[in-house]
Amino acid sequence: MTPGSEPKHAADESVGDRVAEEVVEELDLHKAGEPEDQPLPSMSEQIAEQLGGVRGLIESSIPVLAFVLLNVLLGDNVLDLPKKTALYWAIGGSVGSALAIGAYRLSRKQPVRHAVNGIFGIAVGAWLAWRTGDAKNFYLPGILLTLGQVVALIISVAVRRPIIGYVWGVLANGGKHDWFRNQRLFRTFQWLTLVWAVSLFVRAGVQGWLWLADEANAIGIVRILISWPIYAATFAYTAWAVHRVTSAQAAEAGTTAEPERA
Repeated sequence: MTPGSEPKHAADESVGDRVAEEVVEELDLHKAGEPEDQPLPSMSEQIAEQLGGVRGLIESSIPVLAFVLLNVLLGDNVLDLPKKTALYWAIGGSVGSALAIGAYRLSRKQPVRHAVNGIFGIAVGAWLAWRTGDAKNFYLPGILLTLGQVVALIISVAVRRPIIGYVWGVLANGGKHDWFRNQRLFRTFQWLTLVWAVSLFVRAGVQGWLWLADEANAIGIVRILISWPIYAATFAYTAWAVHRVTSAQAAEAGTTAEPERA
């Protein structure tokens, strides 16, 4: 044993050193400054969080449901109130329910991002319906917004910048867009973007056809019963398609690297 390499005896340690070590062990402070490599949530989990989960989907449907029910119950279908009177009550019920959801979330100190987005969309539709005196215009902003998204998705594929790829990079890839250099993932995101365009066009197309036919209540029913299932199915298919490609590539990389380790 060379001089100076002898193990330090516990008695040689100062009281301060021993106390410091005990505090570190007790509070687990030695890990405080070290970043932990925690796996990112899956794409489907992060997408669900962005949508607000099942609760977010339900809460976003409540104002629309209130509008439809009040317009049907108070209008010529049941109570036969004047058309504008029924419409104003429906607008008030829709906006009121959206505000109530936001207030409830604030009172519980819960995130209000989804509630605020819902209130804004409901307010624009309610204003149009009030200005025109026609219940169908309550749904017009949503129809036009969805059609605008369809156009944006198709353009992104045409210029080879698929929007779904960028969304995946932000939501499920830590903000990295290395998929752009991965030909298999790039092609996957190209056709997935087209799948989304078709999905949104079906939603907007059915509602737009009903809007042209002056079927205001039918638009609301379709929006609640058809739109969200289509949305959820497209999300699930997207998550499955991306997982299939990334899993296959990971397996291929492992098979290729195995001889090198041997």
